[in-house]
Amino acid sequence: MVPMRDGVRLATDIYRPARDDQPLDDPLPVILSRLPYNKDGSKSMGAYYATHGYVFVAQDTRGRYKSEGVWRMLSDDGRDGVDCAAWIGRQPWCDGKIGMIGTSYFGGTQHAMALAGAPELKTVIPVDAMSNMGRQSLRNAGAFELRFWNWIMLNAGRGSRAARDPGTAAVLEEMADQRMAYLEHFPLRRGQTPLRLSPEYEDWLVSAMEHGVNDEFWGAVNVADSPGNYKDIPVYLVSGWYDSWGGNNTANFMALSRTIKGPVYMIMGPWIHGRQSSSTHGQVNFGKEAAIADQWGWRREWYDHWLKGIDNSVGKADPFKTPVRIFVMGTGDGSKDEKGRLQHGGYWRNEHEWPLARTRYTDYFLQPDGGLSTTRPQVDEATSQYQFDPEDPVPTIGGNVSSGNDILVQGAWNQKGGPHLWNFQEPIPISARNDVLVFQSEPLAQDLEVTGEIEVRLFASSSAVDTDFTAKLIDVYPPSDDWPGGFDLNIGDGIVRARFRESLEKEVLMEPGEVYEFTIKLYPTSNVFKKGHRIRVDISSSNFPRFDVNPNTGEPLNRHRRTEVATQTIYHDASHPSRIVLPVIPPSSPD
Repeated sequence: MVPMRDGVRLATDIYRPARDDQPLDDPLPVILSRLPYNKDGSKSMGAYYATHGYVFVAQDTRGRYKSEGVWRMLSDDGRDGVDCAAWIGRQPWCDGKIGMIGTSYFGGTQHAMALAGAPELKTVIPVDAMSNMGRQSLRNAGAFELRFWNWIMLNAGRGSRAARDPGTAAVLEEMADQRMAYLEHFPLRRGQTPLRLSPEYEDWLVSAMEHGVNDEFWGAVNVADSPGNYKDIPVYLVSGWYDSWGGNNTANFMALSRTIKGPVYMIMGPWIHGRQSSSTHGQVNFGKEAAIADQWGWRREWYDHWLKGIDNSVGKADPFKTPVRIFVMGTGDGSKDEKGRLQHGGYWRNEHEWPLARTRYTDYFLQPDGGLSTTRPQVDEATSQYQFDPEDPVPTIGGNVSSGNDILVQGAWNQKGGPHLWNFQEPIPISARNDVLVFQSEPLAQDLEVTGEIEVRLFASSSAVDTDFTAKLIDVYPPSDDWPGGFDLNIGDGIVRARFRESLEKEVLMEPGEVYEFTIKLYPTSNVFKKGHRIRVDISSSNFPRFDVNPNTGEPLNRHRRTEVATQTIYHDASHPSRIVLPVIPPSSPD
């Protein structure tokens, strides 16, 4: 039980190298994992690193499982991390060097400790790490990502203080089992659900759903906006094109590589959250090479170099040959594999920067006839309208999701309903909905690689004072013997809440009927749209339950009592050139 500066003690396990069942006396570098998911699950990882010449330390974060104190979302993890590192540094088995390990939340504890400047911290490998929570992936351009509602509904009764009482734990477990029903009864209000039995979780969730502005509320692991606070150490950023934190991973790389000497490395695969060892997810197969099989071994190579000074593959060979390594998706043959998955394929490529210096940013304009092309519309007036009913939101089909646990499917999916979706079980395409506008190109005459950051710039008006606009990029496979109806593969998506169209720092409601330009930031990607495929952009106003649904009333966030049907007008004419800006990579791309 390691004491923090305020006297709270955090439960900590220590794994040490041994000989003849006796721990070695030599001081060694330490691999540290600070996690909210129960340190007891770290035994295999601890044994691995202890048998490879490291001391491994796993610690339950404040207020979780066996640690004392009150949980707060990452707010205490910078300070607690500094105190933990100082305690480790004083132990005779530590040589004064600490590297950190962990995914998702305990990727975020790495960022928190680096931002807090712990002296003993020498390197980090944040994987799919929480960061920049007010920018994207928790609050996303003002909208709230409901996977964190789901995370709270599950974890308020697992490993929390409230869960230590069996009766309370049973009530919270029942609440978690009824999550689909609760999804139909927003907004969430304090004291009105069993979540009140776990008050710190209720308080954080309600506050987060009410707090749209990107300010100090979200500041615990804000790397992109404060890279100057990050400790100047070697950093290896890991994420995937379909991960919930993928956009923040590339944002962090751009911010840190310009600010610290590092060095800063980044790898982006075709992965969903925490699945770097897999080459398939959703309905898609990316090929065996997409997976990194030895999940602890490749990290050890990095630690050996920076913590032990070993001259190895870091800076010389994959996956550390160059600062950026990306998986370029989409070069498969499009057939079905033995399990009925689309063989979308792809390959690894090394790069030296992000975004790629040779990028040609290319506007693909929404056309009056539903087309999508590089020709700017010439007509004076052209609009498309639809009605957005908050009581009937567009269902989520895959995407950049984590903590989906029964309410969301992750990753790459044909944009079609089915039994895998609790809220869209009919086998009909999402494009059949009247509140989804579809703009697609003609079949491509040649392969087109799109690699980088993606934005949709949309001219639109609404009958409401506040609403949402969503965009989704889709790789449209033509019909084939294996896919007689084709396959509409989601590549990336995004959203903007209208009251945050000017800035994430302030709310400004709209004037009904007035035309505004909205920027919708999609998640980054690397994908080859093959010859004969179409590039498609879907525009709508909801993506549920990926994002909370805007009631269209302009009431304070998460405090509405009403909903209104909004008439949405999308403009795509000469004066209002709505478009998606694609980062096109020329075909002759050197390694």
